[in-house]
Amino acid sequence: MPYWRLSAFYLFYFASLGALIPYWSLYLKGLGFSAIEIGELIAILMATKLVAPNVWGWIADHIGHRMAIIRLASLLSVVAFAGVFFGQGFWWLALVMAVFSFFWNASLPQFEVTTLSHLGDSTHRYSTVRLWGSIGFILTVVGVGELLGARGTDSLLPVLMMLFLFIWVSSLAVPDGSVKSLHVDHRSLRQVLARKEVAALLLVCLLMQASHGPYYTFFTIYMEGHGYSRGLIGQLWALGVVAEIGVFLVMHRWLPRFGPRKLLLASLALTTVRWILIAAFPDYLTIILFAQILHAASFGVYHAVAIHLIHAFFVGRLAGRGQALYSSLSFGAGGALGSLASGYLWSSSGPQSTFLMAAAVSLVALVVTWCFVYERSRSPDAA
Repeated sequence: MPYWRLSAFYLFYFASLGALIPYWSLYLKGLGFSAIEIGELIAILMATKLVAPNVWGWIADHIGHRMAIIRLASLLSVVAFAGVFFGQGFWWLALVMAVFSFFWNASLPQFEVTTLSHLGDSTHRYSTVRLWGSIGFILTVVGVGELLGARGTDSLLPVLMMLFLFIWVSSLAVPDGSVKSLHVDHRSLRQVLARKEVAALLLVCLLMQASHGPYYTFFTIYMEGHGYSRGLIGQLWALGVVAEIGVFLVMHRWLPRFGPRKLLLASLALTTVRWILIAAFPDYLTIILFAQILHAASFGVYHAVAIHLIHAFFVGRLAGRGQALYSSLSFGAGGALGSLASGYLWSSSGPQSTFLMAAAVSLVALVVTWCFVYERSRSPDAA
């Protein structure tokens, strides 16, 4: 397994997320956009995941050469993002981010398939590769927070451009994974989606990411409004990802021991607690620190379990489209709905109500999991 080459791609991909997700809203605020406009622009980043991963997943599953597709998408995302240097109007940025994210959002789901194919029968060790993405996120979220505090939000753009370029460069070193047993499961995508536990899992993923909408869109602005410095806010983001890394280091033992259902239920319960704490106690640093540690559950445990289950349900020739569906319905539809709704709620009802609504959404996901997501064997035919 090309461990370090796979890890390098995750390192740079999530390093770019560490610069983009916490601070893009701050950059947009600096340009004078309202909360509603910020929510809409960030929703565009998420909404392209509804289309892009499925388009590129279909192509990859039908023609193969998955890494060639990842390299092309990564390069085109660099070219598209360069448009941010040529205008600052709402509609121009909306167009640039739509085109950029169509390519940028295409690469990660297909890279997940490549990673899992290299892992072979040791898919439970996925988290030991993925943790390098978390390390990349930490490095940039802390570093960029300090940079913006010293030099202002305009310095964000060249940092992002450099990181997107590094994603493309790192993709050049990764070989295609072996395609295994494409003939084993001849069922159509529709037949797999008709299974109750598959549909329920995808709904839970959508709701889980929707509940993260206020966090990814407004947490930095929220904390700054309560007197936290940009440097400290960057450290708060980093703390959550440090906790996530801790989970990734043990998930290869937790999954066989506890099973995906119990871990998913625990993740959703702790996510609900996290949003309530952020809503109710923004001025208490100790409580916010604890809430950030709960990122280990709200993303770390959840994502590792979701990747594990999607890989089990969508096998063979459906592998790419399974990962694409997971990305598009959770980070795409869920993320876009969460960002869009949080922008309107933030303006009409205030920050606390917005985070409490996020808690309600994750609670609904918990109920769906309890009722419909059950333990299944590795075989897609298990009942």
